[in-house]
Amino acid sequence: MASEETPTMTQTPIRTESAPEAKTAPTRAWAVRLMIVGIVLAALNLRPAITSLGALLEEVRDGLGMSGSVAGLLTSVPPLCFAIFGVMAPRFARRFGPGAVVCAGMAAIAAGLVIRPFAGSTVGFLVASALALMGIAVSNVLMPVIVKRWFPDRVGSMTGLYSMALALGTSLAAAVTVPVTDALGGSWKTGLALWAALAVAAVVPWVPLARERGTEGGATAGTPQRDDGLRITRSRTAWALAVFFGLQATAAYITMGWMAQIFRDAGVSAGTAGVLLAVTMAMGVPLAFVIPRLATRLPSQGPIVIALGMCGLAGYAGLYFAPAGGAWAWAVLLGISNCAFPLALTMVGMRARTGTGVVKLSAFAQSTGYLISIPGPLLVGVLYQHSGGWGVPIALMAALMVPQIVVGVIAGRNRTVEDEAAPAAAV
Repeated sequence: MASEETPTMTQTPIRTESAPEAKTAPTRAWAVRLMIVGIVLAALNLRPAITSLGALLEEVRDGLGMSGSVAGLLTSVPPLCFAIFGVMAPRFARRFGPGAVVCAGMAAIAAGLVIRPFAGSTVGFLVASALALMGIAVSNVLMPVIVKRWFPDRVGSMTGLYSMALALGTSLAAAVTVPVTDALGGSWKTGLALWAALAVAAVVPWVPLARERGTEGGATAGTPQRDDGLRITRSRTAWALAVFFGLQATAAYITMGWMAQIFRDAGVSAGTAGVLLAVTMAMGVPLAFVIPRLATRLPSQGPIVIALGMCGLAGYAGLYFAPAGGAWAWAVLLGISNCAFPLALTMVGMRARTGTGVVKLSAFAQSTGYLISIPGPLLVGVLYQHSGGWGVPIALMAALMVPQIVVGVIAGRNRTVEDEAAPAAAV
């Protein structure tokens, strides 16, 4: 059994052990092409449920009679759901196969997005949102696993493609939800529900992929796999990567939630502030493809971590001293800094040798990281309210960038979690 795990991670995916190679070649070709389409469509769906709601939050509050405290809670629900449901992804993947779980995740996103605008109450809205976020959470965790399983020799390129599609979906939903809603009659319910169509489209390629041999270790989909005994919490690299993931997520959620307000309070018009935020988000589209490819070519990813961190520190310094004067430069610098996200995903695939290791590392790093990120946006709001300005919150953002650089350098060292946390018997 031990010898089956290595070939699946190092050779071309989609092997059929009982069939001749000549018969499996066509199957492998169409499955790989379909997998690429499936990965792109899945990535496009991993943020619109969040950013489309942000664009229409005022209308949703008025329509449901939602209190300000509950509306504030909505900003912390996504990372909370990502942390809770992400932990379940490895167990589901072992039981049903990663492809089947992602397929179910896309279906959950579609169902949640259709149901929540018409739930008729705040509780129903939150429950339906949690359903969509559950689908996002398990897909978040399993995307690096699928990339490692199907494209072991192209981890950087495929992670870049996936990250670029995710950034595109994020910015697209933020940019077009309001104008499309207005074009369709102005109903916020229609504006939120229309994103379910994109999720339905993502289900289509994953239906046949769910039946493929999508689990690692040579097991067929739907066959339970034996745990390899890897204790991920014993790995220093896993902890470093989890903290790095959490701190970069904290910075990203603070940016999405507060950066436009910082510019508006500095005298920038509301429309320009929105464009500046869109610029920050859009920086992730090209860089999310470039950074993972570069990362896989380096023995250590520490230099990239430092470069991104320095961009973040420069951007925060600009916001502190001259928020309006150099607004476009600060938006670009913070957009570059936020590309620590695709770097973190790439390191998940690089810091584990086996498919089981990637599953456990991805679940641990993302679930722990999202838990770490929950207080950040709320703390910034509290500091802003009590200090009466943005000086203290911006100083906090800059201060958090320092430990992000430190743990990122540690996580970027050329080693694997199997070397650090393998069971004694395996050693």
